[in-house]
Amino acid sequence: MDDFFTTDDAPQGTDTLPVNAPLAEKLRPRNLDEVVGQDHLVGEEGALKRMIVAGKLSSIIFWGPPGTGKTSLARLLANETDLRFKAISAVFSGVGDLKKVFAEAEQRQKTGKQTLLFVDEIHRFNRSQQDSFLPYVEKGTVILVGATTENPSFELNAALLSRTQVLILNRLDSAALGQLLTKAEALTESALPVTDGAREALIASADGDGRFLLNQAETLFSLSIDEPLDSAALAKLLHRRMAVYDKDREGHYNLISALHKSLRGSDPQASLYYLARMLVAGEEPLYILRRIVRFASEDIGLADPQALVQALAAKDAYDFLGSPEGELAIVQACLYCATAPKSNAAYKAQKAAWKSAKQTGSLMPPQNILNAPTKLMKEIGYGEGYSYDHESDEGFSGDNYWPEEMEPEQFYRPVDRGFEHKIRERLDYWETLRRDNKV
Repeated sequence: MDDFFTTDDAPQGTDTLPVNAPLAEKLRPRNLDEVVGQDHLVGEEGALKRMIVAGKLSSIIFWGPPGTGKTSLARLLANETDLRFKAISAVFSGVGDLKKVFAEAEQRQKTGKQTLLFVDEIHRFNRSQQDSFLPYVEKGTVILVGATTENPSFELNAALLSRTQVLILNRLDSAALGQLLTKAEALTESALPVTDGAREALIASADGDGRFLLNQAETLFSLSIDEPLDSAALAKLLHRRMAVYDKDREGHYNLISALHKSLRGSDPQASLYYLARMLVAGEEPLYILRRIVRFASEDIGLADPQALVQALAAKDAYDFLGSPEGELAIVQACLYCATAPKSNAAYKAQKAAWKSAKQTGSLMPPQNILNAPTKLMKEIGYGEGYSYDHESDEGFSGDNYWPEEMEPEQFYRPVDRGFEHKIRERLDYWETLRRDNKV
């Protein structure tokens, strides 16, 4: 959750906050110019800046990682457009809370005052709860500003998305996080007790989360530290932020996609990086192994038949050893697949063959290749004229195996890479023999 407020007040200045207010709250931006890391939204050409200049604010969904300023931007929008600010969290709110908020907004609308309703973690509302926003958004009773860390196209109703504008907040980069630390030092009138190297390590440890970084800085300011801490001392004192990764949500699908495409692109270094990202974040190793097994068939296929063997061997090794020892077998399979010659010829052949099978229905194979286990079947011609390939000089008869009502099709087209190069030569040779037999 980005932040949680239940107050209707406009953003406060640092002079009105309690002395013991968190540093992150004291540094909350008071205008759009103070927002860091989101220039694409608050700059002169940014969507939010244009809305404010035009004096027309539409309903918005802020989508971005934690600690990137979603709540702050919502409060600033209310202040800049003179709207009443009301905030709720989908984690703590239910139908009763929503009804109360909408009733208050309707009363306020009668006085000519609109309400900006900020809904944090909006994706946690179920479908029917999300639908309850629709009439109030359409009538202009509320300007809805939702915040989510999840992909809105997966988590929010299409009807709600059609009535809002999705704006993406970027993960804060090193420069933006550095600006936050500089602001923190200016506010506290003291320098962080760290070396330059430790300062960089502190920024890296935040993993793009500004609020986490300021909380870490606040801890350092509160301690009595005689000598600046180096990176090693800082690591002992503070913990790193855990990577954002939900095994059934956006981060999961982004990383498995990155792993698959890095393998397909024959980049073993990037493949190993994304594999490590997923395992370190707690992904189920057998899930990754299932994807690597699939990859070995889909993107390598017969260009290197050993890829599937390696992938299945890694699965067996992991089943036998478990973590962490068995993870080395996953690494081996990953590197083998990344460095193997690639072909999706088998994958394309499957698609084409399945399509043809659906279109041609129940066509009968030619009688010469039908089995004839009974006297009647032999009498009506089953198996008559079958050529036993092993009796030919080349072990290849060149017979037609397709239904009489159907022209032969070519589903499998091996590429000129890896072992499929040999298969291609073999198929070309057989095709030459087939043509010669027809002459």
